[in-house]
Amino acid sequence: MISNRAVCAILLCLIAVGAAPAEAQRVRPAGKRVPGTESPALLSWSEQIRVREDWLRKRHGMVLELMRRHKVEMWVVVNEEFHDDPLTEYVAPPRPYAGGRDLFLFLDAGEKGLRKVAIAGYAEENLKVFFEAPDEPRPAREVLPALYEQHKPQRIALSIGGDRGVTRSLTHSTYEFLVSALGSEAAARFVPAADLIEEYLDTRIPDEFEHYIVAVRLTQALARRSLSSEVITPGKTTVGDVRRWLFDQLGAHGVRTWFQPDLRVQRRGAAPATSRGFLAVSEESVVIQPGDVVHLDFGLIYMGLHTDWQKNAYVLRPGESDAPPGLKKALRNTMELQDALMMRASRPGRTAAEVYKLAMEEMAQKGITAQIYSHPVGNQGHGLGASIDFRSAQRGNTTAQAKKLRLGSYISIELNTRSAVPEWDGQKVFVMMEDVAYLTEDGWKFFLPRQEQFYLIR
Repeated sequence: MISNRAVCAILLCLIAVGAAPAEAQRVRPAGKRVPGTESPALLSWSEQIRVREDWLRKRHGMVLELMRRHKVEMWVVVNEEFHDDPLTEYVAPPRPYAGGRDLFLFLDAGEKGLRKVAIAGYAEENLKVFFEAPDEPRPAREVLPALYEQHKPQRIALSIGGDRGVTRSLTHSTYEFLVSALGSEAAARFVPAADLIEEYLDTRIPDEFEHYIVAVRLTQALARRSLSSEVITPGKTTVGDVRRWLFDQLGAHGVRTWFQPDLRVQRRGAAPATSRGFLAVSEESVVIQPGDVVHLDFGLIYMGLHTDWQKNAYVLRPGESDAPPGLKKALRNTMELQDALMMRASRPGRTAAEVYKLAMEEMAQKGITAQIYSHPVGNQGHGLGASIDFRSAQRGNTTAQAKKLRLGSYISIELNTRSAVPEWDGQKVFVMMEDVAYLTEDGWKFFLPRQEQFYLIR
């Protein structure tokens, strides 16, 4: 939202919304807003930059310890024009960078502590607050070899060789440039920075907490409104109408999303379509009807922090005042899964495999058909850290299964149960839920209270 990538994303989002005004205006909200869904006050962009730069000071304060723990003497992050590195806004001031190739270096200077050097295409006063950055920038081909000769780092960590985008973001061209600029001796000391990056991004600082709650509250407010009579008129409103409403709201609030809002509609007598073992996303042309179960998957980005949220609504039939008991029982089954995972299975230091096994054993004892695919969240929507995910076991990914839960981490508790509903002639219904939480000594805690009953659309 305050980096080059963020600005471009917002402009593209607004262009996309504006490209089809006739469709966007096809269905306008006719109902009243749900009480208690007012959007929280957000900081202006300049205030966001100020606060995030305060966070950056604290983040830089933990870099040397992390480097030494991961046996790294030099860490290099490279940002390229038109190809921003996803790390840049978290290791440097969250401002636009328009240099052809800007480098941010962290060096272990021994007794002198951490040395931070920026090799940027342009001099910038805010950059100088955090890095050595001269008013007359020198070419990287001069600075890099001089730094190497001065410090002789044994291990130089780069964003290469990781299994996630943020840990393998260095381009081939820039890799070749670093080899050429630093020389073959230094190039032989290049190592993947994946483990260092993961711990850096999965370590939350206390100052972020209050602002993350604001992001979650905005996510909740927009999600709740979208699954209400304010936006949905049964028999008229389509899945695409709801999606476009959410895009418009993102633009109106000056925030962006990291994935497009998805809706899934389940209907009595209609076998649910699946994709990769999950309930499939419904096509935009689907008209929401009385008796439907409507599921929303939605998230946003604010202050460089990402949210991820899934909620469920029931469209009342004529004469109904609540969802059928069978659907309510299906929702409670998913809440049972949440409780097993969050309150009883999860503790700091336990591995992802241990937590998954404990939660699923409890579900088997209770006769609940369940899936767990929870993932870290924070600086990325699908963040780095320990994921509690059935797919790791299926793939035999022992590295992922062995990762330990880190105290204070943020997670998206994403999971589902599938239950037979008597009122739907025994048809099985997915109840997929997702809430963000943080890890305490006693397990995961929700940032906001979870959904405990279907939102009702009249």
